[in-house]
Parts: sequence; structure tokens; C-alpha cells
Amino acid sequence: MDGMAVPQSLDTDGPVTELGEFLRSRRDRITPDEAGVNSYGRRRVPGLRREELAQLAGVSVTYLTRLEQGQSQNASDAIIDALARALQLDDDERAHLYALARPAPMKRPQASKPEVAKPGAEQLLHSMGDVPAVLLGRFNDILAWNRAGHLLLAGHLDYDAPSWVEDRPNQMKLLFLDEHTRDLYVDWADEAALAVASLRYVAAQFADDLRLAELVGELSMNSPEFARLWAGHDVRLCTSGAKRFRHPEVGELELGYEVLHLPEGNGQRILTHTAEPGSASFAALRLLTSAS
Repeated sequence: MDGMAVPQSLDTDGPVTELGEFLRSRRDRITPDEAGVNSYGRRRVPGLRREELAQLAGVSVTYLTRLEQGQSQNASDAIIDALARALQLDDDERAHLYALARPAPMKRPQASKPEVAKPGAEQLLHSMGDVPAVLLGRFNDILAWNRAGHLLLAGHLDYDAPSWVEDRPNQMKLLFLDEHTRDLYVDWADEAALAVASLRYVAAQFADDLRLAELVGELSMNSPEFARLWAGHDVRLCTSGAKRFRHPEVGELELGYEVLHLPEGNGQRILTHTAEPGSASFAALRLLTSAS
């Protein structure tokens, strides 16, 4: 199965692009009442019809159809903004819409070279001491981790696994296909939804990379949950928040996380976890990092 195969639209006779699928998914989630549209006649779906979105955005149905099918690559800022307003997109969704509507010149899909951890970023990880930290690649390959990050997230794996360039662990695969990792997250469903939304956000920037298609295809074949979430087209730029863990050695922890995106814009980022000083989670994290 090709995870990036072009689907057929239910609204047209021809294929649609990732942009078309995204627009349709956003149309499906907003009702005419929410959009301020008078609804007439029998509706097959609760969301907006294409002609209703076109009217709200001030474009013709023909133009919107061509845009969805990738036949119009020069949408103006005004049109993109109008579509975003009509669909009531948030900031991350708006940025994703721009990335899809303004794709980089098409290249022949090819596999990128294996990613290499930036030496300075890896050095930063190891300088963080007992703060669990992981360096992730653009498609969530684990390029490096410090000792605390390894103990928190994947103590059942070999510490040297990120250095195995052809077979290094991948955070998405662990989350959906590894029982240990699945059990690690108290709110696994929320974590899974956020991870897929984040991958969707990144995917628009590296759409011609075969490694993305291979990853999406493998996960879609082996995880019905991933396939369902991927088909939902939700997008989110993951930057900070809180996670609850159920660690096999120290029990439950509630940790804040921060995602530090490297300035090179190559998709690599550092994921860090911290506990509130004096909390039970802080004590558990200290116990974990001092026990081994």
C-alpha cells in the first residue's frame, strides 16, 4: 500500500491532491450554521458543500475544483486567506494550507540520505544531565538521546540504537507498533492523535521524500488507528504541553515537554521533558535517572 497515493474525490470525477483532501476534510467538519450559510435542500453530509465554500471565499466553483486537483498553482495570498477564514482554520492549519497551496517545484520522488545528528545538538542533549531529551529527525527517527531520555522513553531498547543508521528507532513506529511504548502513555489516544497531526504538518514540507511515503504506508498497513488518524488530515505544530507517563520502573509521572526546532529548517528538533520541582513526578524522575 502506498501511504501517499492520490485518492479519488467523492465530489469530482477526477483525482484530488493533498490540498484537495485537506480542504475537503476541513469542509466536512464545519456545519453550514457555523459558517453562516443558509442551508437548502437535502444534504448528504453535515459539512459544507464545495459550492458553499467557494461562495464564502469569493471564488468560482470551477476555480476551487481546479485548485483542489492541483491544476492551479498560483493561488494568491488573498484567496488562501479567504479559504482559511471561511473554514475557520487555526494558525497551524492556516500555515499548512499555505504549504499545500504553494508547493515547492515538483521533483522526482526519491529517498533522502539517512539523517545525521547535528553535532552541536547532540552535545546539547548530553549537557542536559537528568533532563530527558531526544533529537528527532524530520520523520521522527530518533537520531540521538541522552541517558535520561533513553531511560524515560525506551529503556527496553539498546542505548546505542540511534546510531544504527539503517535500523534506528522511529518514534511513530514505537508509538503505534511497540506495546511497551503504547503502555508508557496514560493518554495514548491523545498522544497518537497529536503525533499524527504533527507528522501531517511536517509532511507538507517534505512531500517528495520517498521515506515519508514508506513510513506512512508501513504504519497504515500495520495500524488501523494510524490509518484512521492520517485520513483525518488534522495538523498541528507540536511545541509544548504536558504528558502523563506510566513508567514500568517508577510509576506515573506528569511531565511538561518542549520541542526546540533547529534553525536550519531541516525538520530536526529536540524534545525535552521536565517535572515541576518538588512534585511527586520530580522525585520519580530523579529516582529513574539515579537508579541505573
